[in-house]
Amino acid sequence: MASVGNCKEKNDPSNSLCRPLILSFEIAYMILAFAEDVAGKVVLVTGASSGIGKHLAFEYAKRGACLVLAARRERSLQEVAEKAQDLGAPDVLVVRTDVSRVEDCRNVVDRTMNHFGRLDHLVNNAGMMSISMLEEAKDVTDFRTVMDTNFWGHVYMTRFAVSHLRNSRGRIVAISSSASWLPAPRMGFYNASKAAIAQFFETLRA
Repeated sequence: MASVGNCKEKNDPSNSLCRPLILSFEIAYMILAFAEDVAGKVVLVTGASSGIGKHLAFEYAKRGACLVLAARRERSLQEVAEKAQDLGAPDVLVVRTDVSRVEDCRNVVDRTMNHFGRLDHLVNNAGMMSISMLEEAKDVTDFRTVMDTNFWGHVYMTRFAVSHLRNSRGRIVAISSSASWLPAPRMGFYNASKAAIAQFFETLRA
């Protein structure tokens, strides 16, 4: 299993910080490994400019899916789009998106429907790491950033996409991590955001 970022091998017990990222990648791999035939289907991936999102996009591309790539770094998205097409994606739409912004989320879904006329998979992957002690924060509102991206970004995207996914009998993929249930020092808000994701989608599925 390849490492993520600066993560060491997954069996290194000293590398607890990277375990949530590695576990997320393994779960995402299992989802794709046993998924339905996605050739020609339309897949929207958030956080697609790097990391897990980028590699998920490549795996979908290899299986012939059409892609909508969403992230804040448009230049990086263009590079991912070019490689995705080389790997087999018939059509790739790039939309600069900050998932913490409601209007950006609405826009990327609207552009997906205008371009493709359908949406089959929504992959909620965009996220950010937050490592700090509670009392270290100079401005307590800084803690909103991680929740806005990691949790509310998933909620906004799902809200605008769900009716289209219902029409296509599609799927929602939510990338969380073991941080949702495994406490770690200095990661309270990151862990809280992942726990919120897990509970939100479990409730939505119920």
